[in-house]
Amino acid sequence: MTTTRILVTGGAGFIGSHYVRTLLSPDGPPDVAVTVLDKLTYAGNAANLDEVRDADGFAFVRGDICDPELVGKLVSEHDQVVHFAAESHVDRSILDADAFIRTNVLGTQTLLDAVLRHGLGTFVHVSSDEVYGSIGRGSWPETDPLRPNSPYAASKASSDLLALAHHRTHGLDIRVTRCSNNYGHHQFPEKVIPLFITNLLDGMPVPLYGDGLNVRDWIHIDDHVRGIELVRTGGRPGEVYNIGGGNELSNRELTGLLLRECDAGWDMVTFVEDRKGHDRRYSVDFTKIRTELGYAPRKELATGLAETVDWYRTHRSWWEPLRQRAERWAS
Repeated sequence: MTTTRILVTGGAGFIGSHYVRTLLSPDGPPDVAVTVLDKLTYAGNAANLDEVRDADGFAFVRGDICDPELVGKLVSEHDQVVHFAAESHVDRSILDADAFIRTNVLGTQTLLDAVLRHGLGTFVHVSSDEVYGSIGRGSWPETDPLRPNSPYAASKASSDLLALAHHRTHGLDIRVTRCSNNYGHHQFPEKVIPLFITNLLDGMPVPLYGDGLNVRDWIHIDDHVRGIELVRTGGRPGEVYNIGGGNELSNRELTGLLLRECDAGWDMVTFVEDRKGHDRRYSVDFTKIRTELGYAPRKELATGLAETVDWYRTHRSWWEPLRQRAERWAS
């Protein structure tokens, strides 16, 4: 049996680490070896990989996707790349976009240069529904134009276009995924769901932007990772695949669900000034991945949120140091 050597960038982050844990689990494919490349910046956490650190076929390299020498060496030793590495917090991009342009655009180009130079196989570029902008009604198909409204979204849209251009210009096997908002265990506690959960568990208020009526579609990390793997193994070169969760909620509705799960009331909610350029609604049409690759979300939102709250309740030793790190960075 031939082993497929997969380089996973950003594999110590929330989504990337779950992808790695899933691949190397007893239920994962038997024919893969995984190398994680991660810089371990504020959102990367080596502990996310503890359960697979001794797995056959696992390796970890601490490094920067903007380092052409390191990236070139690693790409030359692998068969495929699944590219998660990115700066991903919208609020941080509004305050300082430089790191987002460097990592998300320059870093992606560095990887693509290496892939072209070494003739690598499949390159899965993991992106976001935020590249589409805001949509008042209906859902975006993959053919919709990109209209990003934040520096983060613009940097991801730029990397999407760079990746697809390398397919069209050079014939590389590029596959792009764009998912809706993720939630689940091991998510860095500055994101809205873990932020609200950890605040409420500590008896602290939670901040709700504006009128709380901005709408997002929520996807559990299990479903997102399964969608990515379907694209890696069965997707078509040069194609974009939306991955949705089918759980549209206003931020106010989401807050209500989290309050209930944490046995808290609305007196714990503080309405704060809305974020600049806050997109009103996201919604992806994921008909394509459903019809071509058989994808469908499996995790019910009520179950997923209950499991997520329980995980944070029982894993304080994981998230408390990360929250302190985020607070130090913000100050």
